[in-house]
Amino acid sequence: MADPAKGARPPREVADARSVSARVLERVQRDGAYAAAALDAEIQRHPQLDARDRGLATEIVYGVLRTRGALVSRLTAHAPRGLPEDARVFAHLLVAAYQILLLDRVPAHAAVDAAVDAIKAVRGDKVAGFANAVLRKVAASGRVSREEAVLENVPAWLLDELTRAVGAEEARALLGATGGSAEVDPRVAIRLVGNRYESIDWLSAAEKGRASPLARLIPRGGSLARREGYAEGAFVVQDEGAQVVALALGARPGERVLDACAGRGQKTTLLRERVGPSAELWAADLYAEKLSTQVREMARLGLVPAKTAAVDLSIGTGELPGGFDRVLVDAPCTGTGTLRRRPEILLRLGPEDPPRLAVLSEAILRRAGSLARPGGRVVFAVCSVLRDECEAVVERVGELLEPAPFDAPELASLIAPGATELRLSPERHGTDGFYMKSFVRRG
Repeated sequence: MADPAKGARPPREVADARSVSARVLERVQRDGAYAAAALDAEIQRHPQLDARDRGLATEIVYGVLRTRGALVSRLTAHAPRGLPEDARVFAHLLVAAYQILLLDRVPAHAAVDAAVDAIKAVRGDKVAGFANAVLRKVAASGRVSREEAVLENVPAWLLDELTRAVGAEEARALLGATGGSAEVDPRVAIRLVGNRYESIDWLSAAEKGRASPLARLIPRGGSLARREGYAEGAFVVQDEGAQVVALALGARPGERVLDACAGRGQKTTLLRERVGPSAELWAADLYAEKLSTQVREMARLGLVPAKTAAVDLSIGTGELPGGFDRVLVDAPCTGTGTLRRRPEILLRLGPEDPPRLAVLSEAILRRAGSLARPGGRVVFAVCSVLRDECEAVVERVGELLEPAPFDAPELASLIAPGATELRLSPERHGTDGFYMKSFVRRG
């Protein structure tokens, strides 16, 4: 038997929903990781977690990120010497505080005990004792409402801008304040490809989206890449709002089309479906490694890859040709339309960012728009709702681009006749917040 006086090893940190959540939150805070990717990676590292634990880990991660400011303020109130700078300990405190203050199904004493044991395992008795004292005081202070905690987490300048842009109700929905659980939407959107899905029962029976005619909504859980139909190219995992952005361009068979901010090419694959295998399709992005993903995805879907160009459209057009019939500009932005799903954006967003990114997206819109032929179609889109990044940008390019009604028959039920502008929102469409503007290039 080990002699305690000779420094026996402390118990190891248990791999459960709470410790997984803490490690994810530590990575988001310390490394700037995206919560969804970090959570997926951590869950894959622990295949022993059952569906209940995976669900709880997801609930805690997103719940903490949406309410972090409220949690920190209540922890700080009971730590007169301040909270520890140790990222792992801090993450465990947040995980426990969220359960104590906002989760009905977790007894407060269980959350406290789990956090104290985890902290003791990684940092010893002294730090664990501090955590125990602070968390018990938090538990005695009373619960808070989810909406109150979410709104408290948002900087005043951003809440004002969101409300000015879309109104108070839509602003709360965009922030995830109106959902009954921290994981606001328990479904993930996929896009059907061609008619290959028709013989696959689970795809044919899937719930339809509200905005995109190609969207199907699938309950979260497990890897979709392992589901029937994925290897055969029957579907693409793609947000419903992003599907609408690509469909809004209205690309027709045989047209020359440019996806000017293609990223990893999900919208490019949809455009290839629309223009056909022999049409000239280009995908451009600042990062060459992202464009290589498009090539692999096209192969999985049985589609002809687009021509690619790694180019910084904020300063020039590089090797891209001109004379395109249609140009899609899904521009860089703050991502404020995605805050309910990506609450970690709040950790790095400042009041200087919307105007800074608006200048960048305007420069890209101008150069990409100049590559359309006279009379050619240009659609500008951002996953933001802030006026600086939406209306203010499109109002400054009038000498090059003229507003024109959308030419997208597949979205006839979504876009009012004659409309040149479209906003998507959680309350009205079940999607993230998007802004789109339709133009033709002046002659």
